Amino acid sequence: MKSLLTLIASLLLIPLTQAAADKPTVLIVVTNHAKMPDGKATGLWLAEATHPWQKFVQAGYAVDFASPKGGKSPIDPRSTKAPDAVNEQFLNDKTYQNALDQTKVLKDVDAKNYAAIFFAGGHGTMWDFPAAPGASEIAGKIYAQGGIVSAVCHGPAALVNLKLPDGSLLIKGKKVTGFTNSEEDKVGLTEAVPFLLEDKLKAQGASYSSGPDFKAHTVVSDRLVTGQNPASAAPAAEAIIKLLKKRG
Repeated sequence: MKSLLTLIASLLLIPLTQAAADKPTVLIVVTNHAKMPDGKATGLWLAEATHPWQKFVQAGYAVDFASPKGGKSPIDPRSTKAPDAVNEQFLNDKTYQNALDQTKVLKDVDAKNYAAIFFAGGHGTMWDFPAAPGASEIAGKIYAQGGIVSAVCHGPAALVNLKLPDGSLLIKGKKVTGFTNSEEDKVGLTEAVPFLLEDKLKAQGASYSSGPDFKAHTVVSDRLVTGQNPASAAPAAEAIIKLLKKRG
């Protein structure tokens, strides 16, 4: 089964070196946070990075990875248990693995180099995304220059304090989604996380919506794209690609 999944993934993914040099670049931001308060492992939910990455590269866009501290992004071990063709390809390719082991420091990247920023999820983001150094500066500049800001699942934790260059909250008055209170309850982590994402997004003035638990639900509000859960990662990337194509 593993070899079959790897074969399928190899047909789906395009090596990074084949991305067109003249195409815009997307910055995927991942977490550095590896432990829950009880010591259990957490981190990036792998498919929320790999599935969008696949979509962007297939569409011809270049992709960079960054994280709040730079360096290695821990992968939540729960996110590698279910069979997943794209994850299988990633985990068996040193080039792809190195992208998450050697992420750029978010505050040091130049916003002018990116047409879109995508905050991938995983429970680790709930601890390091809200106050991530450079998150507002980089994402705010990308948005102000006509680019796209996006996040999926717990990734919208990066949006709760994210301000534009004029000091206003990006999400205030915009339609958004993110991991629901109900989904958090069903995975048994309501008491573990530092805040409930749905509640915080609403408290910050966003117009929050959700679909059925664990089903794909993506919201586009101007140039802000959000996805509710892991199932929404690829659809959110597809929505970003549509906006990028409109931008030209």
